[in-house]
Amino acid sequence: MFKKHLLPLVFIIASIFATNQATAQTAAHENWLHEYNTALKQAKAEHKPILMVFAGSDWCKPCIMLNKQVWETETFEKYAKENLVLLELDFPRFKKNQLPAEQVKHNEQLAEKYNTEGIFPLVVLVDENGKVISKTGYKTGGPEAYVKHLNELLHH
Repeated sequence: MFKKHLLPLVFIIASIFATNQATAQTAAHENWLHEYNTALKQAKAEHKPILMVFAGSDWCKPCIMLNKQVWETETFEKYAKENLVLLELDFPRFKKNQLPAEQVKHNEQLAEKYNTEGIFPLVVLVDENGKVISKTGYKTGGPEAYVKHLNELLHH
């Protein structure tokens, strides 16, 4: 009798966990823009630099690690809200994650300008006029170390 009730309970718990994970992931990326001109307008209005990230969200291990270890943390989110405009330029490879053709074209055009070497992840800091301040990538050490690194790049 116990086994009969255990399977549905396990399924319910797994469903709740999966839903919470998806919600957390969406919430972590709600402050990220995906269109350069929108990011530029916001940067000019708020007098903030843009943190542009070129990522392969479903195939690039350092991109996935940067996302989980830095972008999705409260420390980074708080810092970014006060100091940056966030622009995510994703290049997924799996069919189920494909972006609309217009977004793919947009991301590729920005890659031609800012990521000519095809590096992933590539974090490009640009000023409110689109001029490159600095470029970086994945770094170990967690969100506090990454925020410190970004501050050094922005204020060198």
